[in-house]
Amino acid sequence: MAKTSRTRRTWLNLCFLVICAGLVAFLLLAPEETTSPLPRDEIHQQFHQIQSKKEAEKGCVGCHETGGEAPLPDTHPDPYRCLFCHKR
Repeated sequence: MAKTSRTRRTWLNLCFLVICAGLVAFLLLAPEETTSPLPRDEIHQQFHQIQSKKEAEKGCVGCHETGGEAPLPDTHPDPYRCLFCHKR
């Protein structure tokens, strides 16, 4: 019975190591972050100081909606969570 327990433990350890190696490989092969951060200019400074991301995102729509001062390109994904991608 002891041999069966040792064999099972060896397989569990081996599976654990394979999973860990796969996770490390996945993280090392992940692409670099390409999304630009929230600019640190005087226009965006007020949004850096708001603690809640959802509150800060409410100010994005005014300038970045279609027809605004700085409209988003057509290829931009739906702009409902700006600070999920654009880090402060």
